[in-house]
Amino acid sequence: MNWRKWCDEFALAGKGILLAAKEKRFWYGFVPSFLFFGMLMSLLAGGTTKFELMATLGFPESLKILGHSFLAIFGYNQPFLDWLPIFAISILQGILIGLIVLLWNKKRQNASTNSENIEKAGIITGLIALGAGCPTCGATLITPLIAAIFSTGSLAIASTISIVVTLLAIVIAIFALKRLGVETYAIIINEKYLARKAKEAKGAKNEKIS
Repeated sequence: MNWRKWCDEFALAGKGILLAAKEKRFWYGFVPSFLFFGMLMSLLAGGTTKFELMATLGFPESLKILGHSFLAIFGYNQPFLDWLPIFAISILQGILIGLIVLLWNKKRQNASTNSENIEKAGIITGLIALGAGCPTCGATLITPLIAAIFSTGSLAIASTISIVVTLLAIVIAIFALKRLGVETYAIIINEKYLARKAKEAKGAKNEKIS
């Protein structure tokens, strides 16, 4: 494996993300997905308990739960080691969706590529959501399924599986970010090059006229 090439690609991807951060459309995708995904992971931190409470309690109490989940994204009343993975994964997912939204607008003609990007983002979201309960309390959405298969030790097995699923999702997200970041870098640099050439050509034309 050519590690130097991989490092160069990740460096380009980082530059692409920095360039994307200067575009409004990137933030149109980043902010909603970061907040939504952060709240979702906070709600799933105890399995489906909070969703069950929201279904049972009235509207005002449900809003309180949502409000606490929103504040939890930024570490309010959260142990640091519980908050850090949720915040980091939410940032990762937000950047991923932000790049997809930006590329969607820059390449509307290529519908197949856009669909592929959205599909990959959906897979990553599903994988992380499936394992989201484990990092904070050891209970996951897949515990009932494991319990139906194994009579003992279902919680430990479910916790292990959710960690593996979450790590897999993070790895997929990082590689997706590398590809999208490089693609974003190439498109933005090409746009700047074409804009500069057009400006130079316009200037040369004006000089001839004068």
